[in-house]
Amino acid sequence: MNILVVNDDGIDAIGIHKLAEALLDTGNIYVCAPHRQRSACGHGITIGRVVCIENVPFAGVCRAIAMEGTPADCVKIGIEVYRDQGVEMDMVFSGFNHGMNLGTDTLYSGTVSAALEGALCGLPSVAVSISSNESFHRTPVHFDYAARLVRAIAKTSAFAVGGHTGRLVADIDFIRKKHTVLNVNIPDLPDTVIRGTKVCPLSYRTYDEWFRSSEDESGRLGYHYSGAPLILGEGTPEDSDIIANGQGYATITPLKFDLTDYDLLDAARTEWEGVTI
Repeated sequence: MNILVVNDDGIDAIGIHKLAEALLDTGNIYVCAPHRQRSACGHGITIGRVVCIENVPFAGVCRAIAMEGTPADCVKIGIEVYRDQGVEMDMVFSGFNHGMNLGTDTLYSGTVSAALEGALCGLPSVAVSISSNESFHRTPVHFDYAARLVRAIAKTSAFAVGGHTGRLVADIDFIRKKHTVLNVNIPDLPDTVIRGTKVCPLSYRTYDEWFRSSEDESGRLGYHYSGAPLILGEGTPEDSDIIANGQGYATITPLKFDLTDYDLLDAARTEWEGVTI
């Protein structure tokens, strides 16, 4: 099995090196990552200009490329670059992200967007983040549980790619569905403290936001934005990835790119279909 490993924290981030290392015994690992930090860039792709790439050293993998583009570029272009060399990818892993991608974080996340791009390309894809409730973007410390979990997911997918059947495949068969992504968030805790995995839906995320005005070196006015994530309200771990993760579970949420609100579709047709403006 050929696995493409990508991220949004950049080719030098510890997370992508730990992810590639964790997957080494599950298949042939190929890396394509941004040449610099590209967090929170969403699903942007580069159109209308050349995206430069370069081969870079990367321990243990078959080949690694650093790219000037976005995380989604790394998947879209990376698949084609490796295909030109006779390598067809079977799966995409994005991560280990430095920080959580829970709830509405997924709308901003370059990590999740890279996995979604893999799904749009027809490949089973997984986004994996190591989260801290104290910090939105902190370099992770604990990787053991995350490494074991991604190996289990990859090996399950290997069964699927090989056409075999088994309990593991039946348990997470949705990973094989076209255009479906697994969004995985593991607490940045010792593996002996993590309470296990919990499959749950996305929930709503807000931030303790702040904007500060500043000037650049040329004197131009600008603003610096940041904010700490908040947990609002209460819920059960089964109903909220944020609640479950905060209680020490590694959360798994299947995602799809279809944003249609089907509950309102008929009402919208009644209100707007056929209306002449």
